[in-house]
Amino acid sequence: MTAPLTLTLPDEAATAALAARAARLARAGDAILLDGPLGAGKSAFARAFLRAASGDPALEVPSPTFTLVQSYDLPQGAAHHMDLYRLDGPAGLPELGWEEAREGIVLVEWPDRLGPYAPADALRITLAPAEAENARRATLAGWDAPRLEALAAA
Repeated sequence: MTAPLTLTLPDEAATAALAARAARLARAGDAILLDGPLGAGKSAFARAFLRAASGDPALEVPSPTFTLVQSYDLPQGAAHHMDLYRLDGPAGLPELGWEEAREGIVLVEWPDRLGPYAPADALRITLAPAEAENARRATLAGWDAPRLEALAAA
């Protein structure tokens, strides 16, 4: 397993650039698990990822906080943005269409709710506030070394 990489993202533009690199590297069957406390930038990352993957910087990307899942048709196939904050645990995942969603790309906020459904080969991005006001620390793990290094390359 590849050792985790930690990056400092000085502002939201740096988070968006990381998300755009992830969008270029992602392929059908990938799960991207976004972890971190409230306000850490998980939704901003997902929004930037989907806009970059769609090629549409103005793409409307509503939060799936209440719907739990928002789906998108992207040039590389389907993508599903899931916010599992309101889910009590993994029991509700089949009802959300987890297995079908896994055929495309899934971005999951609050991945701790996945339990045994969490894919072992998922890209795990842990976001945390850093010292500067809008800065974030991103820890990247889970993909093989070449993909993870390409993701981390600025």
